[in-house]
Amino acid sequence: MPSNDARILLQAAVPTAAVGAIAAVVAGVVAGGKGAIGAVVATLVVILFMGLGLYVLQRVAASLPHLFQAMGLLLYTAQILLLFIFVAVFKDTSLFNPKSFALALVATTLVWIGAQARAQMKARILYVEPESSKAEEPEKTGPSS
Repeated sequence: MPSNDARILLQAAVPTAAVGAIAAVVAGVVAGGKGAIGAVVATLVVILFMGLGLYVLQRVAASLPHLFQAMGLLLYTAQILLLFIFVAVFKDTSLFNPKSFALALVATTLVWIGAQARAQMKARILYVEPESSKAEEPEKTGPSS
């Protein structure tokens, strides 16, 4: 993963993890241990889904730049649908508090999107690949001197 991609991933994951930790503490105080577990699970799900999405998007951008925008829209739509499916599957679970899970999921998702947008805007990414440092020498067609 190029350094810009890793930097953007880090700048999105760290604030998300911090908000997830705060959400776990608040959920633990309000809903007990199951609330804290729900917030931690939500944070891990968001970091996993969004991190994989960012990785896939960067790979597409490198190999198929003409599909970047369409792939980004498709990817974010798929991520939101997967998060809704995850919430629907675990809405009646007894492993953790579903309300704490859902609130932490929304909060960490919003933080991830905001942090990723901020990181992308601050990144200095070249939009044109620079030519190699080795300049190609033109072929000589005349007699050599």
